[in-house]
Amino acid sequence: MFTTLTDTTKTTPYGALLLRLTLGTALLAHGLLKVLVFTVPGTVAFFDSIGYPGFMAYLVIAAELGGGAALIAGVYVRTISLALVPVLIGATLQHAGNGWLFTNEGGGYEFPLFWTATLLVQALLGAGAHAVKLPSALELKPADA
Repeated sequence: MFTTLTDTTKTTPYGALLLRLTLGTALLAHGLLKVLVFTVPGTVAFFDSIGYPGFMAYLVIAAELGGGAALIAGVYVRTISLALVPVLIGATLQHAGNGWLFTNEGGGYEFPLFWTATLLVQALLGAGAHAVKLPSALELKPADA
């Protein structure tokens, strides 16, 4: 049993799976919070109030809901993870003036910065175990090849 736990070729896919499911669930929760609790118009108004264009709220909600679902399913995990990094950089910048800890008034930047790093780690690891395998444009070969 212990040799299995130290064999990274066997455990890494499950570590990537756990990270992917955690990231996907958190993204879905944040997207649903914006839709069901704050409401879409409320989220748009909040974005306007902090100096971000209101239309960005729609993009962020779509990214969180769609990206979260894609990560949970394991679809295009590297691409989705990298595509979500700008969303989390935006959140980090929004909280940067509040200090490091997220318990600070207005929330600090530790959590969105950590989330940004974990998305980069996921992009480096890939989908891991139990992912939907779809061909990417990079993997498609001409019919005569």
